[in-house]
Order: sequence, then C-alpha cells, then structure tokens
Amino acid sequence: MKKSILSIAAVLMMGLSVFAAKNDERDVNQSVVRSFHKEFNNAKNIKWEQKTGYVKVEFTLNDQVLFAYYDNEGKLTAIVRNIVSDQLPISLLTSLKKEYTGYWISELFELASDDQTTYYVTLESADKKIVLRSEGVDTWDVYSKSRKDAQ
Repeated sequence: MKKSILSIAAVLMMGLSVFAAKNDERDVNQSVVRSFHKEFNNAKNIKWEQKTGYVKVEFTLNDQVLFAYYDNEGKLTAIVRNIVSDQLPISLLTSLKKEYTGYWISELFELASDDQTTYYVTLESADKKIVLRSEGVDTWDVYSKSRKDAQ
C-alpha cells in the first residue's frame, strides 16, 4: 500500500514540475526556448528569467548547475558555471596562491563566450575585496577593488 501511494505521489510531483516548467517557458521568447532545447536537450531543473534585452536560463546538466544567457533573438551569448579553485588552469591557481596569500576566495566562476573562456575570482581579506579576471590561462587582471565597510 505504501509503495503505491509513494508511486502516485512521485507521478503527481513529476507532473506538477513539468507543468511549472512549461508555465515559465511561456513567459520567454519562443525562439530562445527552441534554441535552448536544441543545444541542451538533456537539461533538467530549468528556470527561465526574462530580463531586459536578454534571457537567463539556470539549469542542471550532468549534475552541474549552469547558467546560459541568450539574446532576444535566440542566440546563445554566454555559458557560466561556478567552479572550485582546483578547476582553474594550473598557472592561474599558482598565481593566486603566490600573489594573494592573505586573501580567501569568496566567488569563482568560468564564463564561456565566443570560443573564449574567461575566469573571474572574488578575493577577500578582512578589509578588502578584489575581483580578478583572466581572459586566458596565464595572468590575472584586476577587474575591481573595494574596501569593506567597518561594522
């Protein structure tokens, strides 16, 4: 009896999640929806956000959360994923460890766009916050710097 109730509940939950996903898709430009499903046909947990001038899609593929950005005509402009420091190219990781010893990583992501991969890392210390960008695998450039407010 319990197994049949659990099976019915699981089927109902899958049906509701499919309905919710379809409902979100209707609010988005359909050329974007078609492009997304063509490029990421195995995507799961899809969440759509229509923004001014672009569409952001959060989804899971191969057990990894990704973000795809499309222009309103349905062209994929970028794919973003959060990564851990061990996934950085070794020269970038070595540079971080050598040049920013008093900092910790609070955010790190990889952005793929136009056949180029860019890495962004946010480093923090007790009183500073630095965002670095690397458009290759060799060096970091300072993207922004700020001081933390004393509390």
